[in-house]
Amino acid sequence: MSTRYQFVVDGELTERALAAFPELSTAPLRPGMTILFGSISDPTAMRGILARIDNLGLTLLEMRRLPD
Repeated sequence: MSTRYQFVVDGELTERALAAFPELSTAPLRPGMTILFGSISDPTAMRGILARIDNLGLTLLEMRRLPD
């Protein structure tokens, strides 16, 4: 069973950076921020997303579980 999450990162991600998150969708929030959201299948997948955020040098401003 997957759970939906939202990640807010500092900065407007380029297409190249967004390509690192093929399982997530994006939506505008306000200038200077990017929202990534989608279903995460398990804790291993969550750790993978967080690791990619870290490896790209992005600043995670907020992470939250979305209602089903």
